[in-house]
Amino acid sequence: MVLQRLKQYSPRSLYGRAALILIVPIVSLQLVVSVVFIKRDLEDVTTQMTATVLREVNLLLQQGGSAKGQPEYLLRLAPFLQPLQMEADFLQTGAPDPHDHLAWYEFSGRVVRDKLKADLPGFLAAQFPDNPRVHIFVDTDLGRLELQIDRRRLTAAAPHQLIVTMVFFGLFMALIAFIYLRNQLRPIKRLAEAAEAFGRGRMMPYSPRGATEVRAAGSAFVDMRARIERQIEQRTLMLSGVSHDLRTPLTRLKLGLAMLDEEDAEPMLRDVDEMQALLDAFLDFSRGASTGEPERVDPIAMVTGIVEDWRRQGKDVMLGEISGSGQVMLRHQSMRRAVENLISNAVRYGTRARVAVTLTEKSLRIRVEDDGPGIAPDQRGEAVRPFTRLDSARNQNLGSGVGLGLAIVVDVARAHGGTLRLSESPELGGLRADIVIAR
Repeated sequence: MVLQRLKQYSPRSLYGRAALILIVPIVSLQLVVSVVFIKRDLEDVTTQMTATVLREVNLLLQQGGSAKGQPEYLLRLAPFLQPLQMEADFLQTGAPDPHDHLAWYEFSGRVVRDKLKADLPGFLAAQFPDNPRVHIFVDTDLGRLELQIDRRRLTAAAPHQLIVTMVFFGLFMALIAFIYLRNQLRPIKRLAEAAEAFGRGRMMPYSPRGATEVRAAGSAFVDMRARIERQIEQRTLMLSGVSHDLRTPLTRLKLGLAMLDEEDAEPMLRDVDEMQALLDAFLDFSRGASTGEPERVDPIAMVTGIVEDWRRQGKDVMLGEISGSGQVMLRHQSMRRAVENLISNAVRYGTRARVAVTLTEKSLRIRVEDDGPGIAPDQRGEAVRPFTRLDSARNQNLGSGVGLGLAIVVDVARAHGGTLRLSESPELGGLRADIVIAR
């Protein structure tokens, strides 16, 4: 459970995880070393130095213990103050009670104060101002005595130097390591970008670089991309060649039928026209999404032009909701063919169609709705497969084709790194087809 919760807060990117792998051990090591140094070495050294000063303070208190007044008390301490590098004086009568004065970062001062409070009789307070002197206040029979001692006799000189040096060089080495690691991760990022671009139908220049394993993965990607391109090219050439070669006998059939009586030749001419339409569908499917190179296209202007073309043909096609603005990298001819196929299906099986475009910062959605019979949810997976006709009653005479319309749309959407989603139109009651492409 704990690991599952931690995964929610872990970085998603490769750079972020690499930085975390570098920073966590360095920070942990510095924390452990700092705690061990402060709690053991620094605290032990400060305690020993304070114990030495404590014996000297006790000696001074013993020397002045039998004095009759404050001047005599200070006179008895005078021979010892200079050798011990101390200063002594009594607080004036009515002066406010002394209190501890320690900065928030004064760790050694707190150790000194606790040691004096525990072992020095009459200890009142300890003050560590921002100067080299420490003020210790002791209650005596003659009044409150103030002792000034050199800070270096109680605490280690510049105890923070080790921590500062360790933190500075730790961060410096982490920065160098991160720069080096970033250079090592850059080929992986370029490989991911090239793979993502290829998945969206764009050809991004890429050459394997980096470590041996990254080069091996990059070479495998380049070989895979080349094989896929060859397969697409071979499929396109094969279908185009077959469809193109069949046009010649169809043309001869048309010429031969033209010599017959119109009444006798009409059924056969209808069959020839149907075969011609099938060949055109094969050619569209063979071209797929390979027509043209990706370019910056305004999808709203493209869809508006397509709707106007259909309206000029007398079809009930209208524009729906239009939101967003901007341009998207698309294969213009392929995307136009996909939208026209959806509209063609809509007006073939229904009486009207509505086309909407939604453009956001992250995605493009082109929606085509109709008022036809729609497609049952359990048949939508079969509907996008090539050469699939769902309704056997929709025979050739009704113009149902060979079942390549939605297959072409799926092919174009996938070539752009997107998908085709089929659902029921809540307003028109027929089929709703969404082409969704990530930007």
